[in-house]
Amino acid sequence: MTKNAASQNPKRRTKYVLVTGGVVSSIGKGLSAASIGALMEARGLTVTHMKLDPYINVDPGTMSPYQHGEVYVTDDGAETDLDLGHYERFTACNLTRNHNLTTGRVYQKVIAKERRGEYLGATVQVIPHITNEIKERVISAAEGCDIAIIEIGGTVGDIESLPFLEAMRQLIIEAGHENAMSVHVTLVPYIPTAGELKTKPTQHSVRDMRELGIQPDMLICRCDRNITQHMKEKISLFSNVRVDRVIPAVDVSCIYELPLSFHLEGLDEQIVERLNIWSRQPDISAWERTVDRFKNPPKGKVKVGLIGKYVHLKDSYKSLHESLVHGALAAGVSVELQYIDSEHLERDDCKLSSSLEHLDAILVPGGFGDRGVEGKILAINYAREQGIPFFGICLGMQLAVIEYARNVCDLSKANSVEFGSNSPHPVIDLMPDQRGIEAKGGTMRLGAYPCKLVQGSRAHEIYGKIEISERHRHRFEFNNEYRDKLEGGGLVFSGTSPDDRLVEMIELPEHPYFVACQFHPEFKSQPNNAHPLFQAFVGAAIIRREASGRGQTTLPAHEEHVH
Repeated sequence: MTKNAASQNPKRRTKYVLVTGGVVSSIGKGLSAASIGALMEARGLTVTHMKLDPYINVDPGTMSPYQHGEVYVTDDGAETDLDLGHYERFTACNLTRNHNLTTGRVYQKVIAKERRGEYLGATVQVIPHITNEIKERVISAAEGCDIAIIEIGGTVGDIESLPFLEAMRQLIIEAGHENAMSVHVTLVPYIPTAGELKTKPTQHSVRDMRELGIQPDMLICRCDRNITQHMKEKISLFSNVRVDRVIPAVDVSCIYELPLSFHLEGLDEQIVERLNIWSRQPDISAWERTVDRFKNPPKGKVKVGLIGKYVHLKDSYKSLHESLVHGALAAGVSVELQYIDSEHLERDDCKLSSSLEHLDAILVPGGFGDRGVEGKILAINYAREQGIPFFGICLGMQLAVIEYARNVCDLSKANSVEFGSNSPHPVIDLMPDQRGIEAKGGTMRLGAYPCKLVQGSRAHEIYGKIEISERHRHRFEFNNEYRDKLEGGGLVFSGTSPDDRLVEMIELPEHPYFVACQFHPEFKSQPNNAHPLFQAFVGAAIIRREASGRGQTTLPAHEEHVH
């Protein structure tokens, strides 16, 4: 028997907000959904989020970042879509693997049930078996919350998303008119040759939704300039949506301004009215303070170089980018983030100085494979020898170990087993419990693990406590056979697993700021609660800027450049 949305306890019946997108991909459904969640929380309501992804992969863990952006990791070790990062940054949600559902995972579950005979001889079909499975997962993930915001990935009209849209059509009917609504994010493009905005793409996108049996209750209209009242009335007329529920979403300079922009357009008021929810007026003061700090940083700006190999798709480092912004907000500066292709540093190291000397800090993030690795090691060496603040994350920590082993500890051929098994000094090795594993998906060390910090270390000073918990995503680890050698050379292992078996953090106490970690702190940072490692890193960049005589600059805040 399928669990029905209307069968929930009426005293705690969850309301559903379905978020879809039309016209083009990457239209901003994730940020729109996150902003809706932020406004509902600001009204005192409990919120959860869920992302339904139409691709057949079980999860995005085996995808290239160029395919789908970064892989976001939850506390319970799920490798998920990057939109879950938006949800956790904008709200108090602590999401799990149950909050990201893919076509692959749905079919995997249904086929397993069929093999066990749970369908009692029935012909297993998309309707009702696949759609029932989707509904059951959504209802289960939403249980206990006032509002569940369900985002369907892709673009309306894609064949892949049809089962999800059909499941949501059924859910809207089963939940009842006052318990579910559809929010459709669409595009109102400006055509320069005509000199005006055009509503036809929105009209056609709504038509596609209605052909699938879903009448949008609200439209979020992406645009690069204001939509006139006359145009809103035209969209309303042709889409059968109330004019006060046609919400312009004009481009903003700061993504954390989006909840404020939506609130000014009355979005949250319309949602609580449509769902018959009594709530207080929203307290958006925290978002106002965040946006004000973003636009008016009192201490100028700092330049941070991110040395990576996926720099031509910034979504590959989305959480890192936002965490640096959070650290800058907390420190009272803006950040000019310069994306530097590590392969370029490999091809012509004589340009190393001109590429890096102007930076106030250098960050080397995580990654997989040997492409661009030597360029990252060159950048780490430059940061260490020139006294530039350095922060290494995951692979960035492993490469910092390799650089130090080669250039300080006389292990000139030190390397990682990941890049080949012939090194006489494998200072980075495969974790013991990873040996013999052939499957790639979901088999790494994933999720939150505890870490103990060394008393009096810089890491301890930054966190202000000895015991921490951080999220991981890696298969290789520091080789403890080399711990004494590197410690003797001056490297401090400032964080380890509670049993002291796994190295979690390293640092150089004599360096202005040289800190690296095996985990991913970017997955636990929020605009109003910056992760301490990013706040400390940006603070070190400010000190470097002042020492270099560059002082405060007044260029546009929070810039991005790709080199």
